[in-house]
Formats: sequence, structure tokens, C-alpha cells
Amino acid sequence: MAIAVYPGSFDPITFGHIDIATRAAKLFETVHVLVVHNPGKNPKLSLDKRVELVKAVLANQPGNFVVSSLASGLLVDYCKEVKAEALVKGIRTNVDIDYELPMAQVNRDLSGIETVFLPADPAHGFISSSLVKQVASLGGDISKYVPAEVVEALKN
Repeated sequence: MAIAVYPGSFDPITFGHIDIATRAAKLFETVHVLVVHNPGKNPKLSLDKRVELVKAVLANQPGNFVVSSLASGLLVDYCKEVKAEALVKGIRTNVDIDYELPMAQVNRDLSGIETVFLPADPAHGFISSSLVKQVASLGGDISKYVPAEVVEALKN
């Protein structure tokens, strides 16, 4: 079995992200869950806090996970460094495909790495970190969408 990298901003990590990570762990010997800085997004939680939360919520999940961060640089360079053979991406809708497919093609062109697309579980397909943050900011209950650690982090 191979090593895969599951990148994301995870701001915050949701049950949908956890589902993709645990399903990827069934396909790969090791899954590097890589918390990345996305220059196109303005994160609510710091990079360090996001790493802390990802580690906490994956600690009790089945699978061999390595949680780390990438504040700058190319994702494919990290993949080469850890000898990953695949990237894992969760797909909720055709909008995700339209966004992810060109990146997958460029990543393959740059480094030869393949991207594995996992369709979201229908129970989690509508969840997005942006939606979770919006509901939380308006005082709504987000406990159906994120683990308790995340609920607490977003309260502070």
C-alpha cells in the first residue's frame, strides 16, 4: 500500500473531512492530513490551531494518520518529500470537480502524482467549513457538523 496526502485548509475540520480521511485510510497505508494555507481564503482559525484540532479529532479514528502543515510552497513538493503516490480530494458536487480537476491535472503535470477523488457521503455532502463558520458566527448549533473540539474552538 502507498502513502497519500489529503490536503485542505480545514478551517474548521468537519465530519465530512473526517469521513474522507478515514475512507482514505482504508485505501492507503499512511495518510498525511496536510493543513495548508490557502492564499485565496481568510482563515478564522490559525494554522497551528487547525493542526491541533485535526490531530485531536483524528486521534480516535481508525487509520495511520500523519498531521502536518504547509504554510507556503507547492503541495507537490511536500508530496515528493514524503514519497506520496497520491493526493486525496473529497468531492461534494460538480462545483468541486470544476475546481479540483484542473489542479489535479497541473499537479500530475508538475510531479506525476495522481489525484484520487472520493465522493462525499450523502450525510455530509452539504457540509462546508464556510457554512459551519457562518452558522457558528450567528449563534447556531453546529454540533451536527463538527466534533465537540471544533465547537469549543469556534466559540472562542
